[in-house]
Amino acid sequence: MSTAINDVVITGLGATTPLGGDVASTWSGMLAGRSGISAIEEEWAAALPVRIAGRLAVDPAGVLDRVSARRMDRCEQIALIAAREAWADAGRPDVDPERLAVVIGTGTGGALTMLGQDDILESSGVRRVSPYTVPMLMANGPAAWVSIELGARGGAHTPVSACASGAEAIAMGRDLIRLGRADVVVAGGTEACVHPLPLAGFAQAKAHSTRNDEPRRASRPFDTDRDGFVIGEGSVLVVLERAESAAARAARVHATLAGAGITSDAHHITAAHPDGQIRAMRRALADSGLSPRDIDHVHAHATSTPKGDLVEARSIGEAIGTHPAVTATKSMTGHLFGAAGAIGALAAILALRDRVIPATQNLEHLDPAVTLDIVRDRPRTGVLKAALVNSFGFGGHNASLVFTPAP
Repeated sequence: MSTAINDVVITGLGATTPLGGDVASTWSGMLAGRSGISAIEEEWAAALPVRIAGRLAVDPAGVLDRVSARRMDRCEQIALIAAREAWADAGRPDVDPERLAVVIGTGTGGALTMLGQDDILESSGVRRVSPYTVPMLMANGPAAWVSIELGARGGAHTPVSACASGAEAIAMGRDLIRLGRADVVVAGGTEACVHPLPLAGFAQAKAHSTRNDEPRRASRPFDTDRDGFVIGEGSVLVVLERAESAAARAARVHATLAGAGITSDAHHITAAHPDGQIRAMRRALADSGLSPRDIDHVHAHATSTPKGDLVEARSIGEAIGTHPAVTATKSMTGHLFGAAGAIGALAAILALRDRVIPATQNLEHLDPAVTLDIVRDRPRTGVLKAALVNSFGFGGHNASLVFTPAP
């Protein structure tokens, strides 16, 4: 598939996830069907109804220098790590700082800092609170740190749209380029909030799996025995630029971001409505100029909740059809919330590039109400024309992205 000179392409990829500390290890883990979900062994989790999570494979404290790490929340640390890899992978473009922008979405921002420093305040008093508390807890912290790292002066933005945040960030990055406000954008998502409070809250809401005795089998998208998602942490960022500028500097192109669609349900604070999801997918298709038949791969949001998976399955069937090969990699990584759309984009980009789709894990008994072609048991190989990525969040936020292969 050819690429027009004004198209927006992906020239850099960076990641740190429950499957690996970089893109290569994350991707190899997906293709191998490896699980990044494990039991939480710390004492603070002993009395919780949920004691499993998808935790980072590589501790960011061992990657960053000690002084820098102390001044950042965990979500900021991992965004910086992913940004460094993505920027290096893109060949460190020589771009005017005024034309370089950053867009990093997150669902909770520096919640670990907020909760931790509040504990210190209550137990030890004001003098023990870190002077870096506010820049560590603010949701725009990851985008700010990455902009400082890269010298990006074209804007540092932070979509906060629950689990759609990372996909919205990538869509916004493309918009900035197409509107002429930036030439290069680093975009994606970050999240790190494995903590008693969200675990307890999700458990009370009956949204999180309680399969504590089988962590690796807990996330079961589309399976009849699914009982909820598994919380995960990680960051994935991509470098976006015009195809023309990428060609001019002979940059390697991983894929083209051909379209994006963003909608809101205006329906319910937690329950998804199929109309919003369908409209997001159709908007992404219209934006890309492709038809439903052109989409041969869908990376589903598929969190493994009993209701959510069915709503999405029906929405995909209505908007795209039942012909695409569908996968759900949250079965291996857990749900990265604000970074979910970004890691979904990463999986789709690499599936297009390497012509292989990772298999959905733990799918032992397909829900009979799901009529989609789910990739299971083993990865599926073959040339792909286009891939669509779904990302949906509490509050009725819906984002769909369409990628096509590099020229």
